[in-house]
Amino acid sequence: MYRQFIEKRIRLVFKNLSEEKFEELLKDFSPHFVHYFPGAHALGGIRRDLASMRRWFARLSTLFPHLRFEIKNILVRGWPWNTIIAIEWVDRTTLPDGNPYENQGTHWLRLRWGKLVELRAYLDSQKIADALKHLADLGIQEARENPIE
Repeated sequence: MYRQFIEKRIRLVFKNLSEEKFEELLKDFSPHFVHYFPGAHALGGIRRDLASMRRWFARLSTLFPHLRFEIKNILVRGWPWNTIIAIEWVDRTTLPDGNPYENQGTHWLRLRWGKLVELRAYLDSQKIADALKHLADLGIQEARENPIE
């Protein structure tokens, strides 16, 4: 029952992510968390506070507007005091010049009593780096920025 509840909640989280309802997402973060996104680029790095996470979501929206996630699989293990979740997904959007962007990967989350304490993204970071270079070449300055940490 608990695992079904968490799986349903994760589907809502990814729906909110696709709809850019970032404030809704931030409500699920613990005051003490880590968000790891691989790569030495504008979206890479590690965040540990809500202010940097809010800026990261804003940057994600600027760089990849209308990014949509399709969930392939969800795995839930553990109990409310220590829940591990793996989500396999594909994301897609259209870049400003009309070129399609698609990536796939997994998110690994750890919840403690329903609050997110750890989020690690594992995906093709080279695809992101290439897309960011393309966006920078199109004149989108934020694609050139340093990671938000």
